[in-house]
Amino acid sequence: MAAVDVGQAINPDGINQSDRRRNHPGDQLGTLKEQVRFDRARVTTRTWEDYPILTFPEVPRVEVHLINRPDEAPLGAGEMAGGPVTAAIANALHHALGVAHPRLPLTRERIAAALI
Repeated sequence: MAAVDVGQAINPDGINQSDRRRNHPGDQLGTLKEQVRFDRARVTTRTWEDYPILTFPEVPRVEVHLINRPDEAPLGAGEMAGGPVTAAIANALHHALGVAHPRLPLTRERIAAALI
């Protein structure tokens, strides 16, 4: 579930779509997969094939609740929850597993290494 405060909502129907795949899938990208790789000399992520991102089937559906404030200026609704979602996922892992994860993305390999 996501509460979305965009000030005055210009397109409420677009924001209220309950299918998360059409509404801000970027909120989870950096947390779970997105990563530019590099070595000591250069960036080694050179193509889209080298840059992992969530696919649409991997993005969970999220029920969106719009907080419409028609007397306020419109604030926009593009990928606004990236920071809070990232922190919530990392915090949930920390509480569930008892270890902190200081680096993103939170890949299966990094979580397993933190448990050792």
